[in-house]
Amino acid sequence: QVHMVESGGGLVQAGDSLRLSCTASPLTFTSYVRGWFRQAPGKEREFVASITTGDHNTYFGDSVKGRFTISMDNAKNTVYLHMYSLRPEDTAVYYCVAGPRSTVQPEIWDSWGQGTQVTVSS
Repeated sequence: QVHMVESGGGLVQAGDSLRLSCTASPLTFTSYVRGWFRQAPGKEREFVASITTGDHNTYFGDSVKGRFTISMDNAKNTVYLHMYSLRPEDTAVYYCVAGPRSTVQPEIWDSWGQGTQVTVSS
């Protein structure tokens, strides 16, 4: 069974930066695409970013384009979400995901982490 653990969430101020990490185990686990979703209180889960395991192609949700980047260390089976110029509307629980392809549809992703809270104060 795949176990995914996020870390790096916290409370920051608007304009700050933060990096989230997600490590998947067992280390033999590989998936075609890794990514991040987020969910704010009272809202639907929202696609944030994804990266393909092989050639590291990246995709981003419209609300974070130009502010967030995503990277992956294949040797560590770890994916990172680099968040810059954070805004109060970025406040949400961020979930690490893995699945067969990149999509904004949460139901396509078959592995989810437990989530990490990111709070951005104004």
